[in-house]
Amino acid sequence: MIRGTNGIAALGLVLLTGSLAFAQAPAGGGQRGAQAPPPPMTNLQIFPKDAQRQQVLATMQAFTQSLGVQCNYCHVQEGRGGRNDMASDEKQTKKTARQMMVLAREINEKLPTAVSKSADATTRVGCATCHRGVAVPKQITDIVTDAAAGGGASAGLARFRELRERYFGGQSYDFSEGSLIAIAQRANQAQKADDALAYLQANLEFYPKSARTYQTMAQIKNGKGDKDGAIKDLEKAVELDPNNNQAKMMLQQLKG
Repeated sequence: MIRGTNGIAALGLVLLTGSLAFAQAPAGGGQRGAQAPPPPMTNLQIFPKDAQRQQVLATMQAFTQSLGVQCNYCHVQEGRGGRNDMASDEKQTKKTARQMMVLAREINEKLPTAVSKSADATTRVGCATCHRGVAVPKQITDIVTDAAAGGGASAGLARFRELRERYFGGQSYDFSEGSLIAIAQRANQAQKADDALAYLQANLEFYPKSARTYQTMAQIKNGKGDKDGAIKDLEKAVELDPNNNQAKMMLQQLKG
């Protein structure tokens, strides 16, 4: 949970102004004497003007971790020999981040009343609430559907596998048993039954004992008029999950 200074929770990223390159003055040593303190941060608009540097930096670091980005996502930071202007407001991502911070603060102020709990007992929203390690917190169902719109199920599955390879084990996307099932159901609703079956077949690679996958395949096959195929899949679903009463009822109905 990300909390900024004075309880500001942020869904966006990076509003630090002032240079991170001088976030911490190096200790003096030898005959050089103590180094000059870092310059004060400027152009603080959401954080209090007197916010402590280390508090702001800690919040910034939490933002970058929550969004899976680096400081230059919002700040002008080109590194050695380039332009480094952390106080600049020219990037839209920084402007958006400020608005997201304000939005998060307003939500957190209203949450206790909305859930009928004290402020201390209320779960606050923060960057990770939505972003979970990605800059644009889009659901994997939408991402795969968008990819499939231009290249069919093969393109959708390629995108799914790419994201799974990169993010599996983290919290960025839902790679549980139900993810591809939901994607398949959306494709079926869009009258793309073959695409839906392709997604479900792929799901069996990851979850070979998924009774839900076989049950969903049966529903789609039955809708296509493939009664025998539907019966076979339902039998497999019941074999894998003998307590699946819904699959049992469907199987009885199809067998008459």
